[in-house]
Amino acid sequence: MIELHGIQAVFATAEEGVLLAQIDCTDQQGIRGVREFASRADDPFGLGPMMRQAIEDWQNDGNEVTPYVAPPEPTDEELRAAMAPLTARQLRLGLIANGLTLASVQAAVDGISDPTEREIAQVEWEYATTFERTHSLISQIGTALSLTPEQIDTMWEAAISL
Repeated sequence: MIELHGIQAVFATAEEGVLLAQIDCTDQQGIRGVREFASRADDPFGLGPMMRQAIEDWQNDGNEVTPYVAPPEPTDEELRAAMAPLTARQLRLGLIANGLTLASVQAAVDGISDPTEREIAQVEWEYATTFERTHSLISQIGTALSLTPEQIDTMWEAAISL
């Protein structure tokens, strides 16, 4: 049986009626420490009723549950960084499916003014086996092809299934 020594803090969660308590307790092996315990208002099993009562007592002693604060919405760049990489095949088929030719991509690479950057872009275009959405070449070529970041995102998502 777990021995409860005290509650350090209680946090509301995104789910109605569920609280997350940081508790000081001794576990079944006799090891004392601070652990997290999720408590549901309607949980009649195991430690549920005892913990809910302990949380109520803790609140009655003047302690307050920390309100839930939703995490901020991810930025466009964070969403792009989370997109799955595309294989070279998927990328090329995705371009073709959206009416873009491989020749137009090659022309965009050829149009890079700095010779070193152009050579690097050529190597990336010809030899990369996978492409990350946030790789600088993707936005550089997209801009050269008059594509907005949102259009590239849409094309990218569609190409994942190719």
